[in-house]
Order: sequence, then C-alpha cells, then structure tokens
Amino acid sequence: MNDTPASAAAPAEPTGRIVLLTASHRVAPGLLSWPAWQTLHAADRVLCADPGHPQLPYLREAGVEVEQGSPDAHELVAACAGGRTVVVLPSGEGDQRLTDGLARLAGSGRVAMPDLELLPGSYDLPGARLLDLVQVMDRVRRECPWTSRQTHEGLVKYAIEEAYELVEAIEDGDRDALREELGDVLLQVVFHARIAEEAVGGEDGDGAEAFSIDDVAGDLVDKLIRRHPHVFGDATAESPEDVSAHWQATKAVEKQRDSVTDGIPLGQPGLALAAKLAGRARTGGVAVELPRGEGIGYELLELAARAEASGTDPETALRAAARVYRDAIRAAEGVEDAG
Repeated sequence: MNDTPASAAAPAEPTGRIVLLTASHRVAPGLLSWPAWQTLHAADRVLCADPGHPQLPYLREAGVEVEQGSPDAHELVAACAGGRTVVVLPSGEGDQRLTDGLARLAGSGRVAMPDLELLPGSYDLPGARLLDLVQVMDRVRRECPWTSRQTHEGLVKYAIEEAYELVEAIEDGDRDALREELGDVLLQVVFHARIAEEAVGGEDGDGAEAFSIDDVAGDLVDKLIRRHPHVFGDATAESPEDVSAHWQATKAVEKQRDSVTDGIPLGQPGLALAAKLAGRARTGGVAVELPRGEGIGYELLELAARAEASGTDPETALRAAARVYRDAIRAAEGVEDAG
C-alpha cells in the first residue's frame, strides 16, 4: 500500500538557464570576459545561428563546441529541461524573433520558464564609437554621389564654417549645440583623412603619399606625449606657465624654424593674426617695435598687441562687444532678443 498522501506533489523539475551572450563588435573577437569563458565551458549547449559569427573560430580554438541552429522560444525552453544551461550567441543585429518569443512565453504564465540571463562578454572601451564613425565615413565616401566627389580643397569652406559654429556654441554656453558642433568639426577631420587614404602618388602626380585616420591619430598621440614631458617624462611643471614653456621648447626643437613667425597662417582674421604675431614676438624675445603709420589698420594692430600682452584674445573681446551691439540694434528696432 502506498502511504504517500495523495496531496503530496512531486518535486518540480529544474527549469535550467538560458544565457544570451553578447559581445561588442568594436572589441577584437576572442577577447571575452572571464565570466563569459566560464559560462561557455560549463554550458550544456552553445548555439549560434550565424555560421560566420566572428567569435566562432576563437570558441572552437578554446575547445567550446558550438552548434549551428536557431531554435524558436519553445524549442529553447525545452532544451533547458532538467536544469540544463544553454548559451545563445546572437548575431550582431541581435535576434528579436527569439527574444520576443521568450517574452511572450514568460508573460503567458503557462510555461515554467528557465532563468533568463543577459551576459555581456565584452564592453566598449572609451572612444569605441569612433570606430563606428570611421566605418560609416568609409561607406559614405564609397556610395554617396556627393561625398565621393569631394576633395580637400572643396571642403575648406566647410571646415571654416564648422569652426566658427563651434566658437559660437561655446560663447552662447549652449551645451547641446556644443556637442553637435564638436561632431561636425570631427566629421571634417575624418572626412579629410578618408580622402587622404586614396592618394596614389598624388592626383596630380605630385608624389603625395596616402595616410589614414590612424596615422593622423598616431601623430597626434606622439605629439602630445612629446610636448608633455611633465606628464609622460621626468620634467616638472608647477604652473600653466611652466607647461607653456615645455610646449614651446619642444615645439621649437621639432619645427626648427628660422623665424618665430613661421607657421602662423596669414589667412586668419586680422585681429587674431595681429595678436598671434605679437605673442610670438613677445614669447620669442624678439625686440621689435610695432610699425607706425596712418590709418585704422595700425591702430587696430596696436590694440591687438596690447590685448595679447594683457592676456586677452582680441577676437573674442570684439565678438563679445559686437554681440552687445547687435542686441542694442535689435532693441532699437523693437525686435525681441534672438537669445
């Protein structure tokens, strides 16, 4: 005779675990976290629908058996019966069909669901979206009728416009605009670098060599390290003036210029040009008097030199005054403040 009470229920069967293992496409395949490797090795099954998934060669090399398959939600839940763990490697775009199916089953209340876990196998590093930017720029350059025809010379006006728009966003204190304009300036850098990749002996036979955005970034990294010996070397700097001295000394060795005026772009706005010349002469210890002459140009030159010596950027100061003047004009016209 069975003495087990009729009301006693049999122990519930373990429902198992489904693990969706994600990895950033911006991190080299095979560079997975230790929890990810532990889970992969301990899993009863590892499934992947994409036969070209970039992680597969590295998983197989590590002794992880991966089955190619794309079960639906019901099949995946059944595969976990008895307490088994099934790891799924989604494709780069994810698997919305599967995740939506699992969500519907879980919400129905009619199925004993296994534990569902999203396990990031790798994370983006700072600057990872720059890799996306380079990829997008490459495709746009190849496939867009307008972008594919642009040259360094043809883009000059846009670089100037974007720089001024960035300055305006900073002076307005508009954080949203600042973020957008920084992106537009960055686009110019990436755009020019992408064009430079196509140089083969120079379009006009001038022998220009191709370079890429990595070359641009690499040169900049090297420059920053060289010009910050107080950060990356044994030099010391206790003040901004010390830092400036290191920067100028290193720059002088790098450039080997004949004149302190070498490298100053003469096409920049007049006040900025005058202030830059005055600053170079002052910091370079060149004893030279300001030229004297008739006309407003010489008066502006003197004002720009005086502003630079006092630590004021004359272009910024004049723009600030011009903004006040603009507002006064609008007020006189009865026009509301442009904000």
